[in-house]
Amino acid sequence: MLPLPALLALTTTVFLGCLTEVLPAGLLLGMSAELGVSPSATGQLVTVYAITTALTAIPLTGATLRVPRKRLLLVLIAGFLLTNLLIAVSSSYPLILAARVVSGALTGVMWSLVAGYAMRLAPPGLTGRALAVAMSGTPIGFALGVPAGTALGELADWRWAFAAMALITVPLLAWVIAVVPAVPADPAASTRPLAAFRLPGMRPVLATVALFSLGHNVAYTYIGPVLAGLDVARMLGVVLLVFGCATVGGLVVVGAALDRHPRAVLMFCTGVTAAAIVLLEIGDGVHGLVLTAAALWGLAFGGAPTAFQAVTALIAGPTADAAQSLTIAAWNGAVAGGALIGGLLLPSGTSSLPWVAAFVILVPLTFSRRVVLSAPAYRCLDA
Repeated sequence: MLPLPALLALTTTVFLGCLTEVLPAGLLLGMSAELGVSPSATGQLVTVYAITTALTAIPLTGATLRVPRKRLLLVLIAGFLLTNLLIAVSSSYPLILAARVVSGALTGVMWSLVAGYAMRLAPPGLTGRALAVAMSGTPIGFALGVPAGTALGELADWRWAFAAMALITVPLLAWVIAVVPAVPADPAASTRPLAAFRLPGMRPVLATVALFSLGHNVAYTYIGPVLAGLDVARMLGVVLLVFGCATVGGLVVVGAALDRHPRAVLMFCTGVTAAAIVLLEIGDGVHGLVLTAAALWGLAFGGAPTAFQAVTALIAGPTADAAQSLTIAAWNGAVAGGALIGGLLLPSGTSSLPWVAAFVILVPLTFSRRVVLSAPAYRCLDA
């Protein structure tokens, strides 16, 4: 039986990390006006966050591997409290940018920590479901948190959205203290996460992670211009809502299958995501096809991060915490790369973005059989 109170505390931590990362995109205009900077400069608050997470995940995870897991989790949550509170009260763009850098570094460690924590709390045979529960904070953040935070920023002020995130951490700290079991650090654990790169099957997985995230962000970052090119720009809000809600369903599907068929789950996520992005383009603005594409895209994307982290843990076995930092670095580096590539393609027209995105996402299918799931302790190899 899954330890749901503890896992839901981890879910809330993931929700907080996800919302902290992406919320400025929904508050962009209000923040720009009050801080006296361009919307482009405000958008860099998201880009810098992702780049910081990518650059710091590996070294900071390595430096904290021997810290007791619960203590580290509490420190990270307290860090989110302080950085979001600072953003809520500050009128200085440079200071807010610095706070975003610190938050990005915290998030890199958080993703690595929570994935391993959830799988260590689960009984044998249920590690995939435990990870799916913990990581459900990400699709919930996209589906509910971002729209709610954006609405709060529009109704009151963008500062209240960041203040609300800071307030969430107070009961969360008490919740973690009360219900999350202490998990000791492994004193013999390697503090060199890069050593996991040499494990059999790790390089194909990391390539899959990077290419999937790269392709997804080429299209998703510029979904507004893509819809405008199809003459359905007014559907942006509905498309994002359908996508966000479908990600929750995708996580449920992946969580149910992950323990028994991890490799098949990876192929499902990549194949369906690419097909949905192509459907969006060839649907030629037909409303039903646009919404179907958004639903399929969200369904396949919703479980992808969880699947990647689970397969990483399967390959790494006892060094899973260290190996997770490689996955986090690959994913977040590709977030920034996808936005960059999409921005370079945009002047030539939006029609090329979905095709390039789909091609990049499908490349990993050519070497998916090289993914070696070699951690018998988790007992979830494909047949």
